[in-house]
Amino acid sequence: MGIVYSRFAVRAFAVAIACGLAFGCKLFQSEAEFIDVDAAARYWDGPRIGPGMLLVVQVGSATLAPKEMQVMVDQNGDITLPYLLQEPVACDGLGLDALKQKLIKAYAVYIRQPQISVTFGPYDQHSGVSPWGTVKVMGEVAQPGPINMPATMDMTVTKVLQVAGGVKPFADKSRILVTRCDKDGRRTRTRVDLREIGEDGRFDKDMVLKAGDVVYVPETWY
Repeated sequence: MGIVYSRFAVRAFAVAIACGLAFGCKLFQSEAEFIDVDAAARYWDGPRIGPGMLLVVQVGSATLAPKEMQVMVDQNGDITLPYLLQEPVACDGLGLDALKQKLIKAYAVYIRQPQISVTFGPYDQHSGVSPWGTVKVMGEVAQPGPINMPATMDMTVTKVLQVAGGVKPFADKSRILVTRCDKDGRRTRTRVDLREIGEDGRFDKDMVLKAGDVVYVPETWY
């Protein structure tokens, strides 16, 4: 009985999609209200390695004492390690565990039963690249550009604007837009009102940001 119901649900969903394609039904809103951050977090499965990041790689074996190395990911997304000098290891977009498994396979040619560990190295908040990603701030702010996400992943709109040096005198504090793109490429835009947060004490309206979000501060119309 459960299988029949499941097939019916799938067919109903397919019909709804077909309706949207055939008749232009508005199945999704282009501008959303506050996004379900918990649901969005399910799309994020850990920080990814990228150019400019510092990695700490520890290499050893049952008979060799572990050796710790700090390596920088180059502009091509590769790292170069001892014994592997002739063949840089591509790691752009990989998670730490995926790179670990890749290095174990590479070092197995030279070391018996290699024991590898990979972690993110420390980074400078202002000049380094955070392994947790960045948020881009644009418009009427003192210092527009990418802002590093902290490991706590608790960056909000008000916090990111503070890091960006604050808003300019003619910024429209009531019409700040946050654009987010999910894993399927669908974009949602959320309007944030700083006056509502500050003057009315509505801290629940201070949107928690996600790596890759774009925060735009428009100029006031008057």
